[in-house]
Amino acid sequence: MHKLLNYFFDAFEYIFIQFDKLKTKKGTNKVDLQKRIKEYQDIFHHTCDLIVRTFESADGIPCALIYLDNAVDKLLLAESVIEKVQRLSIGTQGNQAIDACEHEIVAYVQVDTAKDTQDAVDSILTGFAMLLVDGSDKILKVQCAKWFIRSPSEPPTSAVVKGPREGFVEDINTNLSLLRKRLKSNNLVIEQTQIGRETNTQVRICYLQNLASPKIVAKIREQINQIDIDGVVDSSYISAFLGHNRHSMFKQIGSTEKPDIAAAKILEGRVAIMVDNSPIVLTVPFLLLEDLQNSDDYYSTPAKATFLRWLRLIGAMVAILLPGIYVAMTLYHYNVIPIKFLVTITNSIQGIPLPPFLETLFIILLFETLYEASLRMPRYLGLALSVVGALILGDTAVKAGLISSPAVLIVAVTGVMSYTIPEQSSQISLLRIIFTFVGGILGLYGMIVGAMILIAYLVNMNTYQSSYLAPFAPYISNDQKDALIKKPTTSQITRPNSIPNINHRRLADENDNSNNDS
Repeated sequence: MHKLLNYFFDAFEYIFIQFDKLKTKKGTNKVDLQKRIKEYQDIFHHTCDLIVRTFESADGIPCALIYLDNAVDKLLLAESVIEKVQRLSIGTQGNQAIDACEHEIVAYVQVDTAKDTQDAVDSILTGFAMLLVDGSDKILKVQCAKWFIRSPSEPPTSAVVKGPREGFVEDINTNLSLLRKRLKSNNLVIEQTQIGRETNTQVRICYLQNLASPKIVAKIREQINQIDIDGVVDSSYISAFLGHNRHSMFKQIGSTEKPDIAAAKILEGRVAIMVDNSPIVLTVPFLLLEDLQNSDDYYSTPAKATFLRWLRLIGAMVAILLPGIYVAMTLYHYNVIPIKFLVTITNSIQGIPLPPFLETLFIILLFETLYEASLRMPRYLGLALSVVGALILGDTAVKAGLISSPAVLIVAVTGVMSYTIPEQSSQISLLRIIFTFVGGILGLYGMIVGAMILIAYLVNMNTYQSSYLAPFAPYISNDQKDALIKKPTTSQITRPNSIPNINHRRLADENDNSNNDS
């Protein structure tokens, strides 16, 4: 009997101890929830836009939502998460409680489990809300991001007369949707990565698996993953790391604001790189010929496209060389100028205090300064400044005898022609100043040598296994169908050989079509 009583008291004591532990554990869980909330507040340094929303389930179990203000859809959170959990009788604590919440709200919003605290923090920064339940070590990530998104519209730098008018925006998901809309293929691969220690900017690498060269894709992936920078706020940051010669003044990475252009380049075997918060999509490899082409060329007749490409090329050459030729001929080679033009120029420069070289250089710098000022000033003041600078200042300076009218005319013409290729306008402006110096110091012979050096430099440029001046240097006959002469689309059977790709065939063989028809 004595032993039976001992066993009874031992069992009672064991039950009492376990019950006491359960009460202690329950109290500790409540404290743990507050500790975890404080942990996130400390991680975000108690920033004012970190919102902690606490509430209870139907049976009184504490819960909390942690998110960034103005980064989430608050109405969606209230209707699909808070209301659903408040009406839910969980009946238990621990991971079973949060699993019950997940089963309740998964039908209304996308829900996932955070791997760890760092994963939860990264998700909060991208517009997720974290759901914490008392007594559970699991964290639910609720997809409820709501950022301001500009609607797709025609880009100001790529206006077209005919053709699609949609343009990329600053939201990377919208841009991916615009690209998927045009490339409905299971071969379209989109790789995801993040760059920037402070910005955690989303970057997407887009290419067609059956077209793009695996070596080029691997090289781009490697270079992007090696970028270690504190922040990326635009795609130009990525572009600076992808170029092979980072000190070159010439573009080495293509760029576009139009989804149709990006899709067309991907169809040729290129790789597109999208950066969140930037409407500019990068394309690799890049050829100088791409800037001579325009999306309008593919929506108009081949004859019109050919004429416009030659016009752009001539305009760029005139913009680069004409000021230097004018200075060289007035200083060293005036005997080759026709007599009537020589008399006109001589009469115009009489009494001008500056020699032709300094005069032309002064006008170029004046026009560049006016251009920069018109860009930085408010829209309507910039228009007024352009009128005042181009008409009033120029006309007054000529009448006052400070500058000559031929020099003003030449600089104005070259300034307009430099924008026949807007993507290369900055490079053309720099080359115009360089060749003006060369023409003023060394004359026409120096300009010829300078042009040869420039061409040799461009010929030796190579970006991602593609020659910069292809298909002209080296000469690739197949690619001439879409170079300075635009052939009909029906004659462009293969993809450009200037771009590395693994499937050269683009257009089906007519014999295959005839066989299929029969």
